[in-house]
Amino acid sequence: MKNSLKRLSLAAIATGFAMPALAGGMTQPVPEPMIIEAAPVYVPSADWSGGYIGAQLGYGDISSDPAGLGGNGVIGGVHAGYLYDFGQFVAGAELDYDKTNIDLNAAGDQLDDVARLKLLGGVDLGNTLVYLTGGAAHANATLGGVSRSDSGYFAGFGATYALSDQWTVGGEVLGHRFNNFDATGIDLKATTVTARVAYRF
Repeated sequence: MKNSLKRLSLAAIATGFAMPALAGGMTQPVPEPMIIEAAPVYVPSADWSGGYIGAQLGYGDISSDPAGLGGNGVIGGVHAGYLYDFGQFVAGAELDYDKTNIDLNAAGDQLDDVARLKLLGGVDLGNTLVYLTGGAAHANATLGGVSRSDSGYFAGFGATYALSDQWTVGGEVLGHRFNNFDATGIDLKATTVTARVAYRF
C-alpha cells in the first residue's frame, strides 16, 4: 500500500513539473509576413551614345554695334547629331537650323534664319546630360533692303533629360556673334533660348 502511494505521489510530482513545459510548448504560431511586390519602375538607359533627331522652339534677341538694329521674336527649327558616352563624360557633334522672322527695327530689315555646326561636351548624370557647346554659325538677314549672309561663331550651354530610351527633352541658351556682317560694318549679336525635344536611335 505504501509503495502504491509512493508511486502515485511521484507520478503527481512529475506531472506537476511537466505541465508548465507543455503549456509553454502550446504558443500560437507567428504568421509569416505578407510580401507585396511593388509595380516595376521603368528606368531609362544612362548610356547617351547614339544618334538623334529633334526640333526646337524658343526666343531670340538681336542687337547691333553700332547701335540701331535690334529686335526679338520667336525662333524654331530642327536639329540632328551624334553623342558618344565615355562613362562620366559625353562628347558629340550636331547640326541645327532655326527659322526666324525677327524685325530689326529698320524698314524691311530682319534676321531670316541661322544654321549652326556644334561641338558638345558634357557630364553624364545618369538620365540627365549637362553640357557646354560652341562652334560656327551662318545667318541670313535683310539689311538695308538687301539680302545678306555671313558666318560667325557661338557658345552656350544646355541640359537634356531622358524620358525613355528613345525620347529626350531639354533646353539650351546660345550667344552668337557676327562681326562686320557681310562687310556692312555692322556687328550683329544674338541670344537664343530654346526648348528641345529629340528622338534617339
